[in-house]
Amino acid sequence: MKPFLTTFIIGFSPLLFLSTARAEDLQDLQTLLRTRRCPGCDLSNAGLVQSNLPGAQLQGANLTGANLSRANLSGANLTGANLAGASLHGANLQGANLTKTNLTGVDLREAYLNGANFAGASLEDAYVQGAVGIPNSAASHERFYSWGITEAQQGNYRMAIEHFNQSLALDSAYAPAYLARAISNYRLGKDQLADQDAKVASDLFQQQQDQSGYQAAQQFIKGMEIARQPRDNNQGGGQFDKIIQMVGSLLLQFVVPFF
Repeated sequence: MKPFLTTFIIGFSPLLFLSTARAEDLQDLQTLLRTRRCPGCDLSNAGLVQSNLPGAQLQGANLTGANLSRANLSGANLTGANLAGASLHGANLQGANLTKTNLTGVDLREAYLNGANFAGASLEDAYVQGAVGIPNSAASHERFYSWGITEAQQGNYRMAIEHFNQSLALDSAYAPAYLARAISNYRLGKDQLADQDAKVASDLFQQQQDQSGYQAAQQFIKGMEIARQPRDNNQGGGQFDKIIQMVGSLLLQFVVPFF
């Protein structure tokens, strides 16, 4: 292709893209950026990366598939909005109102959610790895547990423990969360907390007549005892790693499938 023609096509391509967008969609986008007020607007698939929209009024807006990564939406009103499939990766949603918002498949990884209102909304089917400030009301205890397992698999044990804490805040008798938290605490060098959690998990599994869970908890407890014993050939730690792998396989059985 001739250089002139190539340059012409590259320079003209944004205009081709814009010409395919509906005029009313562009008007809605411009209105939002100018006034931060666009209730009921159609902003589907809009590119709003790093947009500064604190306090934006977006009640009932259609934001499906929109890219709001790293956007500042602190204190925004997103009541009844549709955010299905939208990206809010790393976005600031502190104090935002997300009442009855559709959050199916939304990407909230590493987002800031402190003080956000999720009444009537659910994060059950959202991506939240690394998100900060998820309220207990936003998901079930099984989902918080599953998020904790995902974080633990990535070596993010402190974040995993936060999710296990939230799971247990919703269901204090959920034995898998105690055992999973025990492993995370052990990985962080908090042996006493790990031992306490494992013993609670063992008692709960026994009360709930879950024999495989009870045996796994018991093996973890005994494994910790073996690991503490001084061994010239350093076999204790290696044996315990195998026990942790076995226990981890059992804990994966309680993970809630995503979607």
